[in-house]
Amino acid sequence: MTMVTFNLLVLTAELSDIFPISILVVCVGAMVFVLFKAAVLSRVLTDNTLRHSITSNNDIQVPRLQMTRVHIPFTFGLLEAKSNSFEGVQIAISSQVKYTLQAFWAVSIRELHMSLWQTWMELQDRTHLSTIINLKHCQRLAANMRFREPHSENVVVLKSVPSLVLGTPPRLVYPLVVFMIREPHKEELLHPDETAILVNVIHIRDSVCPVPTSVLAQYLKQVGGQLSCLQQLYLASSDIISTEIRNYDQMTQSLAETAPCICNGDPQICNSVPQDYPGTEHLCAVCHYFPISRALLPCRHTCICGVCFSKLDRCPMCRSVITNFFCTRTEEYIPADVSVPKFTSNC
Repeated sequence: MTMVTFNLLVLTAELSDIFPISILVVCVGAMVFVLFKAAVLSRVLTDNTLRHSITSNNDIQVPRLQMTRVHIPFTFGLLEAKSNSFEGVQIAISSQVKYTLQAFWAVSIRELHMSLWQTWMELQDRTHLSTIINLKHCQRLAANMRFREPHSENVVVLKSVPSLVLGTPPRLVYPLVVFMIREPHKEELLHPDETAILVNVIHIRDSVCPVPTSVLAQYLKQVGGQLSCLQQLYLASSDIISTEIRNYDQMTQSLAETAPCICNGDPQICNSVPQDYPGTEHLCAVCHYFPISRALLPCRHTCICGVCFSKLDRCPMCRSVITNFFCTRTEEYIPADVSVPKFTSNC
C-alpha cells in the first residue's frame, strides 16, 4: 500500500511539472499564430494600397467639374509688399473698361460682406450717389477715382493717417479694401455673367499683427448678383512664367470658388488664359510633351495633360489625392489613337 501511494505521489509530481509547460507551449503557439496572421493581413493591405496607387483613372472615375468661363476686365496687384505700410500702399491696376476705384481704410468685416450680398443695381446706385461702402462703417476714405477710359497698368499710392485704429487680433475690421466698380455705358446691357465689381481685401503688416502685407482675399461680383471668392491656381510651367501671363485676365485668379448666392446655384467660375495667347503653351509636368490642360482639385495644381491624367490618381506635384478636376483649355491635341476616359471627352 505504501508503494502504491508512493507511485501516485511521483506521478502527481510529474504531471504538475507537465501542466505549466503545456500552458506555456500553447501560449507561445497562439502568439506565433497571431503574429503570422497580422503579417499576412499587413501584406494584403500593402498589396491593395499599391494596387490602388497604380490603378488608372479609367477605373477610379474622377469627376470633372463643369466650369463657367468669366472674363475679368480688371487686374490688381501689390507693389513692393515689404515696404508697404499705412503711410503708403502701392497698388498696380489696369482695366479694359471704364470704372470707378474706391478704397477704404479699416472697413467693418460684417458690413463689407453684408453690402456684397446686395444686388448689382443697388450697389451701382449707391456708387453714383456717394460711396459703395457707407463711410460710417470705415475709418477713412482712401481713394475715390473715376477712370473714364480703359488703361494699361497704372500705379496708385494709397495713404492713411496716424490715427488709424485697427484693434487687437482677432480684428473686426479689414485694414484696406479696394473696389474696382464697372461703369457701363448708358445704353449698354450687360450679360448676367459679366463682371461688375472686383473687391480686393488687403492686410498691412504692423507692430500688432506682423503677418506680411498681402492680399487676403478677392471677391468677384457679377451683374446677375452672383458672388464668388477668387482663388489662385498653381501653374506648373517649363521654366518661365511671363509677366504678361500673370497680368492677363487675372490668370493667377483663374479658379473662383462660388460662394452661396442669393440668386442661384451656378457652377464654379474658371477664367482661363486663351489658348492662343502668346507664351501660354506650358507642357505637362509628367510627359513634357502635351500641353497642360487640367487643373487638379483640391490642391489646385495646374500641371498635367489629359493623356497623363488618365494614368494617375495623385497629383504629380504634391502627391495629394485627386478628388475632381476641371479643364483649362480644349484638348484637341490628344491623338485619336490614345484612349482617354469617356467622362473627360467633353473638355
